[in-house]
Amino acid sequence: MEERVIPKFASEAEEAQWWFDNREDLDKDFARALAEGRLRRRTEIRPPSPVPTTTIRLDPADIELARAQAEKKGLKYQTYLLTARRPSPLAHACSPA
Repeated sequence: MEERVIPKFASEAEEAQWWFDNREDLDKDFARALAEGRLRRRTEIRPPSPVPTTTIRLDPADIELARAQAEKKGLKYQTYLLTARRPSPLAHACSPA
């Protein structure tokens, strides 16, 4: 199978137009890759994260609450948990000494 080459774009508008113009061929490429078992998530090589991965145990009810609150804010619940655990810089700046 011939691999599709995505060109470099001079602008975001040019890129958007290319993806729009090629959407049917790209759909066929994805369908073929799925049928051949070549479709994977996050196939690009990513450099290792400078932040170590940590596992914490949470009560399932707390996770469900975090999921619901995250959804209201349009976030993934993991991101919501990260932001919820950090104190607000404004809270520290506004607190009485």
